[in-house]
Amino acid sequence: MLITCTAYRDGNKIADVEIDSIDEYLRQPQTFVWVAFQDATAQELQVMQATFGLHDLAVEDAMHGHQRPKIEDYGSMLFTVMHLVERLPEGGLNVGEVAVFTGSNFVLSIRNRSRQGFLNVRRRCEQEPGLLRHGSGFVLYALMDAVVDRYFPILDGFESELEGIEAEMFAQAAVRSSIQRLYELKRRVMLLKHAVAPLLEGTSRLHGGRVPPFCAGVQDHFRDVIDHLTRINGQIDTLRDTITTAIQVNLSMVTIADSEITKKLAAYASIFAVCTAFAGIWGMNFERMPELQWRFGYPLALGIMASTCGVLFWWFRKLRWL
Repeated sequence: MLITCTAYRDGNKIADVEIDSIDEYLRQPQTFVWVAFQDATAQELQVMQATFGLHDLAVEDAMHGHQRPKIEDYGSMLFTVMHLVERLPEGGLNVGEVAVFTGSNFVLSIRNRSRQGFLNVRRRCEQEPGLLRHGSGFVLYALMDAVVDRYFPILDGFESELEGIEAEMFAQAAVRSSIQRLYELKRRVMLLKHAVAPLLEGTSRLHGGRVPPFCAGVQDHFRDVIDHLTRINGQIDTLRDTITTAIQVNLSMVTIADSEITKKLAAYASIFAVCTAFAGIWGMNFERMPELQWRFGYPLALGIMASTCGVLFWWFRKLRWL
């Protein structure tokens, strides 16, 4: 589905363009066309391929989707894939995708499986004609910057969630359930990691060294994106290590809790074992046992068993087993 198709010249919007009229503007100097699609069909991609001369492999990747974040150089064109990560109301993550074809006189963005639009990015660019004068390279930067900036709130949410789990973790009843929550959080953190790390590697090629001509004027802007990605990547690694530590602490607490239960069971078993031993001895009914004929034998036996159990109970309490 076509979202917008707009032509710009010298940093200013000149017209909303029909698909059939794009060729007219591509031939004009100092002019580029910005086309945006959402969930584009195969037929729409074929039209765009014929219009902009897109590479077959890049079009195939955009058509099939589910690509690893990357930036590929096809000579006169850059093909960029970024993951659009958004939190769902129930707490999970939806991972969409935006594929951006960038040439010297065009930008084609195709958004798939995501509700996050880029109309605010377009408005931002149009409000900064001095920067938009750099052409398609600045639009590519603006799109990348918007995608990367949306990772920060997600990461902040992960950190807040981890703090909440850690606060509950030391409550005995929450120990086992916390392990499942920590593993689920780690899985979501890794989804964000898979969106950030490859993009950081690709974006590094757009600053310094050999860069496409239409990106040369905005290299410093791409360096800002690299800084943001490096920061996010570092925070993700720290968060992942913290989650791993929390999982280990959780498992240790479960082991300690199980050990406490085992000690209590062992203590009570020892107490009852003494009673069983006395009962076994006095219950053998041999003919020559002095206690059998003694009138105080029965109370004395009960007293000895109770006293012994009481001493053992006191001792185990002193050892903090009970």
